Amino acid sequence: MKVETKMHDIIIIGGGPSGMTAALYALRANKSVLILEKENFGGQIANSPKVENYPTIKEISGSDLSDLMFNQIIDMGAEFDVANVEKVEKNGEIFKVYTNYGTHECRAVIIANGVKHRTLGLPKEEELIGKGVYYCAVCDGPMYKGKEVYLIGDANTALQYAVLLAGYCPKVHMFCLFDHFFGDPVLQDRVRAKDNIIVTFNMNLVEYKGGSHLEALVFENTQTHEKHEFKTDNVFVSVGQIPDNERFSNIVDLEKGFILTDEDMNTKTPGVYACGDTRKKAIKQVVTACNDGAIAAMSAVKYLN
Repeated sequence: MKVETKMHDIIIIGGGPSGMTAALYALRANKSVLILEKENFGGQIANSPKVENYPTIKEISGSDLSDLMFNQIIDMGAEFDVANVEKVEKNGEIFKVYTNYGTHECRAVIIANGVKHRTLGLPKEEELIGKGVYYCAVCDGPMYKGKEVYLIGDANTALQYAVLLAGYCPKVHMFCLFDHFFGDPVLQDRVRAKDNIIVTFNMNLVEYKGGSHLEALVFENTQTHEKHEFKTDNVFVSVGQIPDNERFSNIVDLEKGFILTDEDMNTKTPGVYACGDTRKKAIKQVVTACNDGAIAAMSAVKYLN
């Protein structure tokens, strides 16, 4: 199916908090906006069981927060399409945005595509995704309700996943590469308070076993180098995220895969902006993503005007 080309003032690549905030500010400035999102609106935050650090909201699920943001911009007139952006080219003052379904045109582009799940890069991992190997406990955890589950990770998302899974699984076996957690103290305390979360430190996954479905995990102790095999039909991998920006290297500068911008979210190409976790930055939180989105939109509006 080919999408008919239509000119927009701004195309936003990515429908997470940063992209949706950019849409909000652009729409308020009377600009036409198209958001292109390849998966689900809300980005990473949509998969968070609980958000407790967003101003004015004491506690909310990531999916509910995403829905509020999405409904707000749709009510204001934002257009959206579910498509994967493959490349962006600038022809004079016009940008062509190529997706797997067709081409769109605009006068300014905001890249807010976030990051993707980091894999462990082991043999069989790709073949076993969705067949015992998962990256989102919110999405796939309920399939294992009442069963023992395995989890790899040591930072905030992994800690949240452990608590979530412990709510409906008799045991959560959690494995960490180092000898301590890296998440927020409050989340560490919640994990330690759960009797059915069994944490093992200094463990590195070295092998997936299985044919058409995961059958076992082989870990190596990073201190003793002993190997341990655990029979399981599931594992949730939560070891961080990585950027996915090589397709934009013709219009932006990259450093370790992240887009370089100034404080106004400008990239090296006039009319192209980047915001949120996709750009090189120190603090990556939902509120800083929203901050970036607002600035990127205001910079784009200034450019268009």
